[in-house]
Amino acid sequence: MRQAVNWQPDFEALVEEHQSMVFSIALRMTGDRGLAEELAQDVLLELDRNLHKLSSAEHARFWLRQVAMHRSADALRRRKVKAPTLGFDVWDELEERHGLLVSEGDSSLSIRIEEMLASLPEAHRSVIILRYQEDLTPDEIAATLKAPVATVKSHLQRGLKLLRVKASQTLKEYVRGS
Repeated sequence: MRQAVNWQPDFEALVEEHQSMVFSIALRMTGDRGLAEELAQDVLLELDRNLHKLSSAEHARFWLRQVAMHRSADALRRRKVKAPTLGFDVWDELEERHGLLVSEGDSSLSIRIEEMLASLPEAHRSVIILRYQEDLTPDEIAATLKAPVATVKSHLQRGLKLLRVKASQTLKEYVRGS
């Protein structure tokens, strides 16, 4: 039997470590930098109120992902945003915050890929972000979204299929290797 470790959460350290992840999830879900900043701030304020409920650093990371995803989805429903569009400045922000390297020639391709991701239905976009941005397994995604694993796998498969279709239609010059 595992014994519980007496974990002492440090709010400032958790914010420093995870604020970029929370912002990135909100940004990719909503496509709106201002809204993403607002959502990230709300999630971190909620962390402060619920810090006593978290039992480990891993639990805190899981909780933050879950709350960021739910708050982003709620915001999209409230604003009735169907397909957010991400501009070049958003990609620069993600590069800066996450150390992503994109060469000059890849910038327009990166923007197009982000726009295609943003145009996916919310359920598909959510699982793709958690799978490929946050590197979660389908089981972890299911726990984060409080959904059956089969549903997560289905959304992932359908979302990737939709991305392939969109890519073949809108990125013909890249598909051909031009």
